[in-house]
Formats: sequence, structure tokens, C-alpha cells
Amino acid sequence: MKLAERMNRILVESAFEVLVRARALEAQGRSVIHLEIGEPDFPTPAHIVEAAKQALDQGWTHYGPTQGFPELREAVAAYVSRTRGIQVGPERVAIVPGGKPIIFFPMLALLEPGDEVIYPNPGFPIYESMIRFLGATPVPMPLVESRGFSFDLELFRAKLNDRTRMVILNSPQNPTGGVIPAEDIEAIAGLVRERDLLVLADEIYSRIVYEEAPVSITRFPGMLEKTILLDGFSKTYAMTGWRMGYGVMPEWLVEAVNKLMVNSNSCTASFTQRAGIAALTGPQEPVERMVREFRRRRDAFCRGLNQIPGFHCTVPGGAFYAFANVKETGIPSKELADFLLQEAGVACLNGGAFGEYGEGYIRFSYANSYENLMEAVERIKKAAVRWQPAAALRS
Repeated sequence: MKLAERMNRILVESAFEVLVRARALEAQGRSVIHLEIGEPDFPTPAHIVEAAKQALDQGWTHYGPTQGFPELREAVAAYVSRTRGIQVGPERVAIVPGGKPIIFFPMLALLEPGDEVIYPNPGFPIYESMIRFLGATPVPMPLVESRGFSFDLELFRAKLNDRTRMVILNSPQNPTGGVIPAEDIEAIAGLVRERDLLVLADEIYSRIVYEEAPVSITRFPGMLEKTILLDGFSKTYAMTGWRMGYGVMPEWLVEAVNKLMVNSNSCTASFTQRAGIAALTGPQEPVERMVREFRRRRDAFCRGLNQIPGFHCTVPGGAFYAFANVKETGIPSKELADFLLQEAGVACLNGGAFGEYGEGYIRFSYANSYENLMEAVERIKKAAVRWQPAAALRS
């Protein structure tokens, strides 16, 4: 037997590949600072864990509704309405195991071969992977540092055409930490409102923001009916291993997602949904405390990176990633990322793994302790002797 041809079109997420290599080095006795994986290093808040324990004791261990328990969908609808300044009901909410199904299932339900999808590049690798897997055409939207890694609206206008079926927005963004300004979101809404397409608004980092809060495209006239809003519990509540996300979308699309859910996962785990209710309705101070610490780490880590020859790092507005420009080192970003892992013991990601416009950058996750981040800066400084002469000549 051979694998189906479509398997040649599916990609992987490089963060997990680098993690495997880093673990192998650790097994050999090497010290590695993990700045490759995008997950909070904080524990899941205690009241959420306690809610899950109680749910297990109370017997929430069986199948639940494919769309999610009504109580959780009501909590999600209330939370989204409050945080986005819109009004949505539980009938628009689909609960799924993790955030990725809200990328894959709507694409699977909507896209035909030849349809075009405009997506951010550099961007979360799963966007392009799923577009290609389904036989649709990925249309990269370059995110450039000089624009704060936001959309070039004129270029976006030029890329829109009658074959465009989906536009993907991610703000705050992975891997750059960029936040799309409110006026640009409003302009994008104006450009797509009358077109036969849907917007996938990946807002998984919506609570991890440091200056101006991101604006959801759903709040602009006519866009609630044209948007798939993706959010979840992994990043905000340090629940990556709990595997629970949700989408808010038009009811007709919820029905399609339900069909795909019942054919693949049946339902999201019942006891984790009870924990999800506690996350949304319980104390939010743990989230606020986590974001304050991320801000402290961001400021110190970016300041440290900017002292390394050949490195330039724009301070990100959200998420927990530093996307450092390393072009002046004269070393291709994949080669540099491999070198930092092997020689400096700092696990990080080649920016090119996030798309062609990420070449020349390195993504560091500062979801690690302040002390480890400062140690990582010192290790990179020591390793910089390899490229320091070339960087000096360029400056």
C-alpha cells in the first residue's frame, strides 16, 4: 500500500520536531533552554483543576453532546459577547478538542480545489498545511517588520478576487507577536463585507496583550455572519494539555462542524468542559498575573536580544514570542537555529518554518522563566563570536 497523494501536501509543525531534538540532547546530559514550544509555563489555575477533579468524582466521564454541553456553550457565548463587544448566543458555539479543529473543520466544509485562501506569512504553519491538503490555493499575505507585521492593505486589496473563499487573520500573531491595528481591521472588513467569502479570525492569543487590546473583526457591521472566530483555553488559562477550544460562527456552519466532529471525535471530553466553565466564570486574576509576568519577560528578553551582534528584535504587542531579525549575522535562519541548539543549548525556531517571508528571523518563545531567558541571552552572546565579525562589517 502507498499513502494517498494528498498526504504529500500535508505539513508538520516544526516546534515539535525541535522539541524532540532538544530532548535527545538532554538525554545525553546536555543543558537545553526550551524557547521553541508555544505554551505557557504556568500551571493551570487551581480552581480550574479543582473543577475537573470534582467533575470526575461526579461522573462526568461519559459521552456528551457533539456540539458541547449547553452550559459551556452559554458560558462561551457570554464571554465572547463581553470581550468582543458583540452579542452571540450558544447556538453559534462549537466546542472542539483544541483550537486546530476550528481551522481544519470549517476549511474542510467550505473549500473546494482551486479556491483561494489569503493567509498571513509568516504565520502558524497549520494554515498553509490545511489549505494545501484540501487542494485549495494558499495566497500568502506578507507580514513585514516595517509595518509592525500587519497587513499591507493595498496589497491585500490586490490579492482579493472572485476565487478568494477565505481570509485568515491572526491577531495577536504567531510567530511575530504583531497586533493588527483597529483601523486596519475595520478596513479589511470593508474590503470583504460584500464578497462571497468567510474570515477565519484566529484570536487564540486575545488575552495575552500588553498595550492596545486587539479588536475583533466580528464587531464591525455585517461581519458576525461572515466570520469564524477561533479561541480556546490553551493559551489564556495555561491549559494546552487539556485539548479544548471553540469556534463561534454562523449556525449553518456549526451544523457542518458538528457533522465533522461526530465523524472524527464524537465529542470533547466531558470533565474538561466542566473545567472550561470554571475557567470562564471563575477568577481571572491568574490570567492577569501571567500576562504581567510575560510583559516583564518580554521587555528584558527583547532588550537582551537587541544587545547581540547581528540581532534586531521588535518588541511584540501580544502573544509570547520574540521574532528576532537575524539577517545581519549573515547566517541563514535555519542554520542559525540549528547552531544555537547544538552549540549554545538554546532551542528556538527557524523563522522560515513559518513561511517564506519568515526567512531571516528566529522565533523565541519567552514562555520560560525570567532566569532561563537571561541565561539564554548570555549563551547566545557567547556563541555570537561565530558571526560577530560579519555583523560588524554590515553595520
